[in-house]
Amino acid sequence: MLDPVILFFVLGISAGLLRSELRLPTAVYELVTIVLLLAIGLKGGVELAKQPLGQLLPQMVGVVVLGFFLTLIAFPILRKLGRLQRADAASIAAHYGSVSVGTYAVAVAYLGSRQVSFEEHMPLLLVLMEVPAILVGIILARGVTRSTNWGSVMHEVFLGKGIVLLIGGLLIGWAAGPEGVTPLEPLFVDLFKGVLALFLLEMGLITATQLTGLRRYGLFLVGFGVAMPLFSAVVGTGAAYLLGLSLGGTVVLATLAASASYIAVPAAMRISVPEANPTLSLAAALGITFPFNVLIGIPVYHVMATLVHG
Repeated sequence: MLDPVILFFVLGISAGLLRSELRLPTAVYELVTIVLLLAIGLKGGVELAKQPLGQLLPQMVGVVVLGFFLTLIAFPILRKLGRLQRADAASIAAHYGSVSVGTYAVAVAYLGSRQVSFEEHMPLLLVLMEVPAILVGIILARGVTRSTNWGSVMHEVFLGKGIVLLIGGLLIGWAAGPEGVTPLEPLFVDLFKGVLALFLLEMGLITATQLTGLRRYGLFLVGFGVAMPLFSAVVGTGAAYLLGLSLGGTVVLATLAASASYIAVPAAMRISVPEANPTLSLAAALGITFPFNVLIGIPVYHVMATLVHG
């Protein structure tokens, strides 16, 4: 049986494809996103307060390398097999080298419903994986030139809404500790799955609007939007095993590797690579990869992790 939160995504995408008048008010969607990001950050920060940062250093370095690697692998595939323009190939590669907070939240709910534990500092690794792909994507599109406004790029990368909320939540959770966060649990812990359900309802509606772009750009993006996550999940599973993550942690890292950004990267690419067509990136990331991961991918990554852990 599908998790109820997944059914909210199915409801959203069905309503969108049927051209229903269903819409989540913009203010409500903004609030839901803020609560979701803060909840993820707070949970990671509380766990971070329980252990020395030095012990996490190998995993932190490992996920940064993983972000660079996946972006560099995706670019030649998009450029040579997909015959995309350099800017478009670099932009899409950056999306697939980065991560999706929404997909991470679904993976957390999936593991929670099956009582599979995982390392609570995973939100820290999620934040670290956001940055490398953006930097590599910009360099692949433009090269390192004097005309590159790195100040604007860094501002968008590190001060974008998603990163600020995640890092802010991490710092608050770390500073307050388990006891300090307890009064906030009714909103950020108890209501997490309800908030996630509303978020997925809206994501389903948005996904339906992006599917139209796939008719225009052919089957290549469909194939890439499924094959790349599977490849990335295999790499992520191997990396998680080498880094000593648990079964649940392996599922989460594989899911992060397989996901594609639709918040931080589009914003950064809009500033730094304006000639790239955002429809291509969002059609692949939201129209194909997000629903694939939510409906099929995460259970597959769970099986992969189980096989690796014996």
